[in-house]
Amino acid sequence: MNDFALPSSLKNVHVHFVGIKGTGMAALVEIFCGRGAVVTGSDVCERFYTDEILEKLGIKPLAFSADNITLDTAFVVYSSAYSLETNLDLIQAQKMKIPCLLYSKALGLYSSLSYSCGICGVHGKTTTTGLCGTVFKELGLDGQVLAGSIISSFGNSCTYTSPFLEGKDSSRNPPFFIAETCEYQRHFMDFCPKKIILTSVESDHQDYYPSYNDILNAFVDYICKLPSGGDVIYCADDKGAEEAVIISKNKRPDLNCIPYGFNAEGDFRIIPGKLENGVQHFSLGSGLNLGIRVPGLHNVKNAAAAVALSFCILKQAEKNPLDYSEKISSALLKFCGGKRRCEIIGRSKNRFGQSVIFIDDYGHHPTAIKTTLEGLKKFYAGRKIIVDFMSHTYSRTEALLEEFSSCFSAADQVIINKIYPSAREKKSDSSVSGELLAQKTSLHHREVFYCPEFDEAFRKGLSLLQEDSSAMFPEGFVFVTMGAGDNWKVGKMILEKMECLD
Repeated sequence: MNDFALPSSLKNVHVHFVGIKGTGMAALVEIFCGRGAVVTGSDVCERFYTDEILEKLGIKPLAFSADNITLDTAFVVYSSAYSLETNLDLIQAQKMKIPCLLYSKALGLYSSLSYSCGICGVHGKTTTTGLCGTVFKELGLDGQVLAGSIISSFGNSCTYTSPFLEGKDSSRNPPFFIAETCEYQRHFMDFCPKKIILTSVESDHQDYYPSYNDILNAFVDYICKLPSGGDVIYCADDKGAEEAVIISKNKRPDLNCIPYGFNAEGDFRIIPGKLENGVQHFSLGSGLNLGIRVPGLHNVKNAAAAVALSFCILKQAEKNPLDYSEKISSALLKFCGGKRRCEIIGRSKNRFGQSVIFIDDYGHHPTAIKTTLEGLKKFYAGRKIIVDFMSHTYSRTEALLEEFSSCFSAADQVIINKIYPSAREKKSDSSVSGELLAQKTSLHHREVFYCPEFDEAFRKGLSLLQEDSSAMFPEGFVFVTMGAGDNWKVGKMILEKMECLD
């Protein structure tokens, strides 16, 4: 499909999505529907939060079947979770010689139509994309933004399209396109970036990148896709990101490297401020005084990255970014996070009348877990932090076992579930288990409970929240479910039970 090109207009073009409920897939569906495409899709019957997006668009996912592919189908977009050799839809499409595009390829083709900015990194890319889009929206710039999760400030959507583009001729391409781009299996190499934000680089996806150098080289190759004079905005606090930029700059001296962070020099050096009334205040080297309402210093850095990109785009439009300081400040304060990114799913009280805040977070890498929990501990001072964690993939857990076992220091109590496997792996391929992770974690933490199944985690979490902890934790509790699996169900179960008891 190397010679495939998107139609000049998507209006009335029938596109079928295999794995339509994936967050990236649902986001691309939003964009294609907005461009006038006729969209169908297939997936498993289990309900996901993206079902709400599809329902708004009037799309009902079908079961996988050869019958889903018709003579009207122009091309198929499919998730990497499904195979051309085994999926019924894809097998039929190939028989009918209908082009089948991996999601990353379809996104890359779409990015080639605009001045595109790719957000990448092992951690923080979804939140950073959401922040970029929120600032973009407040500045009134024309374009589109695609994030890998539902963003509240996008109107509970995965995408944002500027009002100027809405209702226009579907053949008109957005002047700017900002998108989250994924490093797994080098998927971001299909994207056509003119600017890149790089948040972090460290060992991850060990099933594809056995060593740190493997994943580092992938990011270097992505950066080197930038055109001459292209901007790479990178986190100076992250050793991996800094290393990737140094190597890239040696290969491509023409690149423009823009650092941000607490250790950065220049306009985007972060000077920390106070935490007051649920707002983290900070200032930048450019003189901007800013604040965000989401917890954690890592999110301050994500916000600085978004500001840096907005400065670059404004300068490109021959505008003085400092003239827009109030709008940038306003945008950051409007950002309330994304789905499964420190998302508050509810509040309740225990039998002693103590407040309990329930939070769900996608964090599934030791670094992300550690920084998120530290942020929550500071943001919700005076509350006991209880975390329920479900590790994702045997390969990641085994490779980073020591890092996982020591990343929960900011939590007061830890519940460990069984491992949530990838569809690509089998339990027999690894000796690691959730129980082993719990044992290792107990060497670093006083209160660790292994609850492999959700009903066990539900009972343990409920009992911990019903204790009187007012002497040490006068503000109450925060119960956090963390991981890329489906242990968010544990928090939901406990919340529903406590609401019944209230």
